[in-house]
Amino acid sequence: MTERLLTVDDLRVSFRTRHGDNQAVRGVTFHIDAGETVGIVGESGSGKSVTAKAILSIVQPPGEIVSGSVSFRGERLTDMPEKALRKIRGNRIAMVFQDPMTSLNPVKRVGDQMTEVIRRHRGLKADEALAEAIRLLREVGISEPERRVRQYPHEFSGGMRQRVMIAMALSCNPELLIADEPTTALDVTIQAQILELFKQLKNNPDTAVALITHDLGVVAQVCTRVIVMYGGMIMEEGTVEDIFYRAQHPYTQGLLRSVPKRGGGSRERLVAIEGTPPDLLDPPPGCPFMARCPHAMDKCAKLPPMFQIGPGHRSLCWLAEDDHAPVPDHSGDVVHKEAVQ
Repeated sequence: MTERLLTVDDLRVSFRTRHGDNQAVRGVTFHIDAGETVGIVGESGSGKSVTAKAILSIVQPPGEIVSGSVSFRGERLTDMPEKALRKIRGNRIAMVFQDPMTSLNPVKRVGDQMTEVIRRHRGLKADEALAEAIRLLREVGISEPERRVRQYPHEFSGGMRQRVMIAMALSCNPELLIADEPTTALDVTIQAQILELFKQLKNNPDTAVALITHDLGVVAQVCTRVIVMYGGMIMEEGTVEDIFYRAQHPYTQGLLRSVPKRGGGSRERLVAIEGTPPDLLDPPPGCPFMARCPHAMDKCAKLPPMFQIGPGHRSLCWLAEDDHAPVPDHSGDVVHKEAVQ
């Protein structure tokens, strides 16, 4: 039986601006089980990265978690004092950020930065921490790690810096690794090497992975389950097979049509999703995808409940109403009660 590791319940995050509140995350609910790899996908501005930062309570002002909860192995992270959170961040939950150059200190040797993390969380002596740093660099595919630990970040390529960040994230054997666009801005060869690392993690029952990306090709290779976000909300969730072969939500279907198919050839036509994402300073009261949806109807002006399509497969779309029941929340009530009254 799978063990529930992370539970995000009705999470809402806003950023205060002089024009009003930008509602970046709006009622997001999902879970991650121990040892599984979950992809969180969607276009820029869909709320993926903000959700990840909210999990670790590192949303910076003017952003704030407005409501909802995040629980890790039954402990509510959203209620924890900062001192207690520091013992979890980087230790039991680790994060790999999008740009490794801004995450690494440019004036400190890579080895010093790695050993600092290892000693803080694992209590090893200096020589033990250095040996562990060298082992981790070798494990993520960096050659000559004994020499590399003495170098500075600018002496590493972009792909190598990203591998250093992954090594640091794995240094404390985290139960959950959150990777925010780990292959963005890397060339294709380096992307393949980074993805190979995540494939290896997929087979590690001790570490669950939340992989945030806009690249469905990455998700197909690495993940077992997929969460599709748009306009700060979850549009659809299911296994990789559900999303790629049985997608229900028009937004998910639009994403899939915009991805090149293997063997499609140079004449393959890619279909863009017309229109622009919703303004989250003044989000629509109904489905956030309504203005761009080819199946939009009057009912879509009212937010639908999340419908249960199959085991572990759900969709936030009125098109599912005739054949599927709404998903109940923890109390047994229908999700988005206000939408179906």
